[in-house]
Amino acid sequence: MRRPTGRQTLTTPPRFPMANYVFEPVPAPSLPINGTDRLFPVHRVYCVGRNYAAHAIEMGHDPDREDPFFFAKHPGNLLVGADFPYPAETSDVHHEIEMVVALGSGGTNIAVDNANDCIFGYAVGLDMTRRDLQAQAKKAGRPWDLGKAFEHSAPCSAVVPAAEIGHPDAGEVLLKVNGVVRQQGDLNQLIWKVPEMIAYLSRYFELQRGDLIFSGTPAGVGPVQRGDRLEGSVAGVGSLELSVI
Repeated sequence: MRRPTGRQTLTTPPRFPMANYVFEPVPAPSLPINGTDRLFPVHRVYCVGRNYAAHAIEMGHDPDREDPFFFAKHPGNLLVGADFPYPAETSDVHHEIEMVVALGSGGTNIAVDNANDCIFGYAVGLDMTRRDLQAQAKKAGRPWDLGKAFEHSAPCSAVVPAAEIGHPDAGEVLLKVNGVVRQQGDLNQLIWKVPEMIAYLSRYFELQRGDLIFSGTPAGVGPVQRGDRLEGSVAGVGSLELSVI
């Protein structure tokens, strides 16, 4: 079977006059673009699971390279420039620091060699997780939405364009809680590299400009409490700071 080598051009969905909506639509979620007053409109949010070997081990899984798996958050889960409100119905919220990939174009069956061409830029994100609810869902064989896709569960920094920083494939990924290092890894430890993630996802979805990909978290995930101060960074990309309230 012939392997796909390129990406397809996306079509623009039709726009309808405001009068056709039964109520005013929710404003489109967006991220600031570093150093400008422009905004990056967010379409979808994909997250890759267990993409660092040490994190796979700490979660009780085999770190061998197998097909990646993804789960979703909603664009409305993004939290920008604000503190993280401790969510309801949980007593075990965990931090997961990640580099976030922001796509400026997309398509289907994107070749690995062409994947970087789709990237607009990068950001620093936290995949906040109601671990107790996620564990219950795993045990019952149910989706993870209650544990992963809740309000404010995706704090994110401004996007830094790839035109300014290139495509980082090495560099420290770090999270401190109250000044103490909790998570520390390196982008060169990613099991599935960013171009491979994009290529794999594009086999199953038509990726679009505005899509975000949370690229995975290093070992050291753990609980947060109200009053904690989180300081995260990805070398060459940026930083993210917030308090748990």
